[in-house]
Amino acid sequence: MTRRETLSGEIKIDLGCGPNKREGFIGCDKIKFPNVDKVFDIGKVKWPFKNETVDEAFASHFIEHLTAIERIHFANELFRVLKPKAQCTIIVPHWSSNRAYGDPTHQWPPVSEMWLFYLKREWRMTNAPHTDKAHIPNGFDCDFEATWGYNLHPVLSTRNREFQEFATTFYKEACQDMQATLTKL
Repeated sequence: MTRRETLSGEIKIDLGCGPNKREGFIGCDKIKFPNVDKVFDIGKVKWPFKNETVDEAFASHFIEHLTAIERIHFANELFRVLKPKAQCTIIVPHWSSNRAYGDPTHQWPPVSEMWLFYLKREWRMTNAPHTDKAHIPNGFDCDFEATWGYNLHPVLSTRNREFQEFATTFYKEACQDMQATLTKL
């Protein structure tokens, strides 16, 4: 068994893992931190995985470090390497939280829910065809179904659902992180 495979033979990748790679995953980062297995620039180069060979991907507090164009590259490469119906969990600071703005290495714009719509080909071709690879060389060339939710500020955890929904709509700092699941179509 190689370091690239789990006991079940699955390939799982932790993208932008830094020194905190998930157990059972291949750690990928552009910096050779401890526990990083593959060093490459995730937002700029072809990833060192064959087409449709990855069973699961994970990216926690990484995508916000990529520029807008690098995020498109990330989505396209993720789509290329994931097996059909495979999933990727993405966690980013929510755009309404100061956590999105505090780190000087975070790129503009903050990752928001709207970005997730662009990852689905049908939506993109209807609403923003100018962002697709069919029209620009560095455009989106992926097709994901996305679902998402929020990690709320701890003070809100004991409040009722109605108040939580109100707070996420109208109060800054209510949402600390956004967690999305992308499923390859």
